[in-house]
Amino acid sequence: MNNKEYISELAKQCGYTQENTAKMVKTVVDAMTDSFSEGSSVQIMGFGTFDVKKRMERIVVNPTSGQRMMVPPKLVLAFRPVNAIKEQLKKGGIAYE
Repeated sequence: MNNKEYISELAKQCGYTQENTAKMVKTVVDAMTDSFSEGSSVQIMGFGTFDVKKRMERIVVNPTSGQRMMVPPKLVLAFRPVNAIKEQLKKGGIAYE
């Protein structure tokens, strides 16, 4: 599902126009982005938690040349789904009609 399909489906289910729904989705994404830039996590009840984690610097090896390089530390976004979603995925996902 891409962004356009998501907004269309959300607008249909909520009874809003696609334009208003797109603005709401953009507002939510912007708020989440602001929270991530502050280093905070975002928890969505019934879905999961987005965490900002720091990856430490590490040494990697180029497989062709064998040259060792240092990769600097960086921040990455991690997602932990709730247990209900994990269980559904273990059972092969949701059966759609």
